[in-house]
Amino acid sequence: MTGLQTLFLDANRFFGEIPQEIFKIKSLSKLNISNNNITGEIPPSISQCTSLNSIDFSRNSLTGEIPRRISKLINLNILNLSRNQLSGEISDEIGYMTSLTTLDLSDNDFSGRIPTSDQFLIFNQISFAGNPKLCSSHQDNCTSLGNRAGASGHNAKRFTAAKLIITVITLVSALLLIIAVVYQMRKKRLQKPLAWKLTAFQRLNFKVEDVLACLKDENIIGKGGFGIVYRGSMPAGNDIAIKRLVGGSSGRNDHGFSAEIQTLSRIRHRNIVKLLGYISNKETNLLLYEYMPKGSLGELLHGSNGDQLKWETRYKIAVEAAKGLCYLHHDCSPVIIHRDVKPNNILLDSNCEAHVADFGLAKFLQVSGASESISSLAGSFGYIAPEYAHTLKVGHKSDVYSFGVVLLELITGRKPVGDFGDEVNMVRWDEWVPTDECNPHVQGSHDVRCGQ
Repeated sequence: MTGLQTLFLDANRFFGEIPQEIFKIKSLSKLNISNNNITGEIPPSISQCTSLNSIDFSRNSLTGEIPRRISKLINLNILNLSRNQLSGEISDEIGYMTSLTTLDLSDNDFSGRIPTSDQFLIFNQISFAGNPKLCSSHQDNCTSLGNRAGASGHNAKRFTAAKLIITVITLVSALLLIIAVVYQMRKKRLQKPLAWKLTAFQRLNFKVEDVLACLKDENIIGKGGFGIVYRGSMPAGNDIAIKRLVGGSSGRNDHGFSAEIQTLSRIRHRNIVKLLGYISNKETNLLLYEYMPKGSLGELLHGSNGDQLKWETRYKIAVEAAKGLCYLHHDCSPVIIHRDVKPNNILLDSNCEAHVADFGLAKFLQVSGASESISSLAGSFGYIAPEYAHTLKVGHKSDVYSFGVVLLELITGRKPVGDFGDEVNMVRWDEWVPTDECNPHVQGSHDVRCGQ
């Protein structure tokens, strides 16, 4: 950007201080950052941009004084600092900037006299309006204010008693003001929204604000032990799935979460739900996934039309989900163990193609073929391998068992628990189930050994 001459960033939502790197662009002649929410002081390093002839910092929240070194911009013709919170006196150095032809310092908090140089005489009162503490050279009250600040000892003695009373009142008022300010600051700190950070793993056509606007109850499409899922309709017309993590998974500084995200961002498989990016602050993490319009396999199997699902479609979904799990177990490094394989975590796109989803419970095995001991039971009732429930040793075989239950659910159309009587789950029931107990839309279309 060494050849950049014009930089217009006006009328956006930028906030924070003016980056000093801008002033390293020696060729810059026009700079406009007006109508944003820029704070802080004007950096003295602005004097390095000696080619500047137009500066517009108006309509921001800048504070402090105008740096004296701005007078070194010998080519500056236009200076607009209006509608900020700048203060202090206008230095004589600025008053002698003979190159200035347009000046607007209105609506700030400047004080003292306006410079009396010939150059400043060409600017009318509008250039300085809205600065109650500022006065022109012909106003006597400027002198009187200055004299009051430096009153002689004789005059001070005359008003000793009055000043003592004023001092006491001032100190008490200052104390009350400090208490009020501290209270307001604490109140604002509790109410102030935390800054969000967007980390994208591919080119995105939406902003943080677009995602946050979708976090409404009417957009909820799913809930789980580790988060709530929202459907987000983006301005460009595309939909995404937004998973808001809750509980122990919240917080950007969580090292386990960071490690999980780094691993998930590298996963690329057509039968794995794609992670587009994530948004986080110190309290909340939002995972952004591609949206699956046909919902989950669980909704499809056990919805009103679940009995009409043909065997060919069931078989296709089973094969595609198996490919996704196989990729996690054998092609990822480190190996990824899902730990919660179930129909609700197998999502379907518009073509009814299966995608394995929900890695909120995923743990990563750093050593191939080894098992990792975990401190708490994870998974869903009815899909947990018996040895896992007793030993808390997790491995890819735990996922294989859970997927086997999913296959039985595809064949029978029944849920793994609750449909077989007390103390009987799908696996035990399948040991003695006759072939004619299969879903009527599956009978005659599959190998009878599938149910044995």
